[in-house]
Amino acid sequence: MPTAPGNPVEPDPASRVNDYDGFAEAYAAENEAGITNAYYERPAVLALAGDVAGRRILDAGCGSGPLFAALRDRGADVTGVDASAGMLELARRRLGDDADLRVADLRDPLPFADGAFDDVMASLVLHYLEDWGPPVAELRRVLTTGGRLIVSVDHPFAIHCIDRLSGRRTDYFETYNWTEEWTMGGHSVPMSFWNRPLHAMTDAFTAAGFRITTLNEPQPVPAARELFPDEYPFLATSPSFLLFVLSAE
Repeated sequence: MPTAPGNPVEPDPASRVNDYDGFAEAYAAENEAGITNAYYERPAVLALAGDVAGRRILDAGCGSGPLFAALRDRGADVTGVDASAGMLELARRRLGDDADLRVADLRDPLPFADGAFDDVMASLVLHYLEDWGPPVAELRRVLTTGGRLIVSVDHPFAIHCIDRLSGRRTDYFETYNWTEEWTMGGHSVPMSFWNRPLHAMTDAFTAAGFRITTLNEPQPVPAARELFPDEYPFLATSPSFLLFVLSAE
């Protein structure tokens, strides 16, 4: 789902912030077919992952399972976790009852042994977290030495620029929260994100024992030009996401 900050919104007391359960099916449909995920962020993550046949992969924040499915189709042994039970129910419908799917919040210890995975994919999930320290350290714990953490997040400078254009006097060098309201499937939910400067991201990764091997600012795949003629020019010239490949040292 594209994430671009609007004006701050006051959460409706009857709704929960970041309540994916409330619009799971509508969000999954957008994720499956929209330019932002299906033709931009997800292909970029898969390209960085490369040949994953036989690799043990944790899809951290797997949602309804499109990345899980793509990795499994490429021969990986995939486990998925997500904080939303509603999203995991959709993933199970897609992936089958034998798929290893578990409810887990990345702010808590993960239910896996040390070195359980060769790769961890954290696709558009870390920007929901205020403190990256314990979650990134936990992702390092469950990786084997030499394993990879592949991360995609909202591009910090893009978010800051959009904030400035909308009249919000944000400081790029601060870690700050921004909120907007998403409406899908008849449900409106306040969504909360944490924007942080690039150096804060790299500091969190290196402090947890990772070495940065790749920093990537992707563009949509060429097929998106004809499928999404109105959205493609902006995404092809203004980065929305920042991707990392990190090696567990």
